[in-house]
Amino acid sequence: MFLLVVFSTHLSVDAVAVFIYFAYNVLLQKWMVNVDKELLSILVCPASKAPLVFDEGNQELVCKASGLAYPIEDGIPVMLESRARILSADEKLNVSPVKRSGKR
Repeated sequence: MFLLVVFSTHLSVDAVAVFIYFAYNVLLQKWMVNVDKELLSILVCPASKAPLVFDEGNQELVCKASGLAYPIEDGIPVMLESRARILSADEKLNVSPVKRSGKR
């Protein structure tokens, strides 16, 4: 389907809609879920300078030291304290490191 849409010279409105849907929902969403590993290795919490844990389910970078969770919007970490969510006491204790930033 993808190759048909790309190489067709006479695109119908339906074919363009399918292509846009595929490009956004399949390709872009997969890319956004996988936060760049190199970027994760250099990011730290702006408040505490502690390493961050990537919470894939919530698409956040979590800092246990400061108790803040920074959102990832459109694949870009928003590292502003004003945009961070404050973790509850239970979340601070139960954060499981899926992917860790910084060097161990």
